[in-house]
Amino acid sequence: MFQSKIEVFADRLNAVLPVIIKEFSRRQTNELYRGHISLAQFLILEFLQREGESRMSALARAMHVTTAAMTGFIERLVRDGYALRQSDPDDRRVIRIRLTPKGAGLVHKINHQRRTMVIKIFGKISERERHDYLKILTHIKEILAEEA
Repeated sequence: MFQSKIEVFADRLNAVLPVIIKEFSRRQTNELYRGHISLAQFLILEFLQREGESRMSALARAMHVTTAAMTGFIERLVRDGYALRQSDPDDRRVIRIRLTPKGAGLVHKINHQRRTMVIKIFGKISERERHDYLKILTHIKEILAEEA
């Protein structure tokens, strides 16, 4: 059976990506990879760190989930002390979410550990390869953003 070059590429990428993800995960020692928070919850915390605070509806749109689904994520983050839920003083129907110091600390800790790991791994390849890799990933990110 003949496979096109893009099909061969897809098969090779499908074989490599799970190994990379597993090995990156194995090297992490933080709450995200120990299962204390989900990837979706971490992405919410990162969004809140960038934005400062957010309305529940804006968070749901940014994460491409329903407001009901976002409510479940936020309830767990609030329960665990990573986020605060506050009613808007001008409109009690509007719920605003923001990070607690504990949530901000968790985002900082995970990002610091990830940065350290990236430096350790990518320090073993050339500057040119790192440049090319980042250029390709940036291009993929742009393609994904266009299709969203």
